[in-house]
Amino acid sequence: MSYADKISALAHMLQNSQPAFAFTGAGMSTESGIPDFRSPGSGLWTKVDPASVSTLTVLKKDPQKFYQFNLPRWQSYRQARPNTGHLALAELERRGLLVGVITQNIDGLHQAAGSRRVWELHGNLRECYCLSCREKDEFDVLAEKVGSGEIPPRCRHCGGILRPAVVLFEDRMSEDYFQAVQVLSGCQLLLLLGSSLKVYPAAALPEKARQVVIINHDPTAWDERAELVFRESIGRVLGDLLVELDRQQR
Repeated sequence: MSYADKISALAHMLQNSQPAFAFTGAGMSTESGIPDFRSPGSGLWTKVDPASVSTLTVLKKDPQKFYQFNLPRWQSYRQARPNTGHLALAELERRGLLVGVITQNIDGLHQAAGSRRVWELHGNLRECYCLSCREKDEFDVLAEKVGSGEIPPRCRHCGGILRPAVVLFEDRMSEDYFQAVQVLSGCQLLLLLGSSLKVYPAAALPEKARQVVIINHDPTAWDERAELVFRESIGRVLGDLLVELDRQQR
């Protein structure tokens, strides 16, 4: 099947397979300048063992190491801007063709692009909270404390240790994950965008969808079960999809 034929088929599927959702991974944000995690040779976790820098144990036992490694990259994520793929998903939601986006990403770019219904499986970089009293605060409060040398950063309410509202290795999954499990009940079409589908339990969510379409540069374990597989960039495919939807509706 040619690329044009696949775009046409995807447009038809999206209009006739409701409810539909998007599921996004790190590859969704590479076009915004954020590196992914597991691409061979270039992914962050192919160079650094996440167990040595991004676990709850490291946060508690060696907060200096934890923040020295993680805070600069998290701050860079917060400077990124939505790409054409993020904007296209927001437009598909606006048109009523997507219920919303389920994402493994913590960068907030779906919301910045205008997506209204977003389930953040691995947390976010908008908030932090205290390990003792669980009081929430803005992520900037944590970042400012670490930047001024207060490591670990302390809660202004009880003096406990502040931590980011991201799901670390060893953490329980976010509440959004459990909500996503529920909202995917009855899902007719799931667009799998930029995910290696290797990180569990999130990688099991496609099991709930009747049909899946994959847009990812590298092969995944789901390719053989997908209705369509695209190896092109997410921005290109979703941009062309919007053009084809407009053509079919004329």
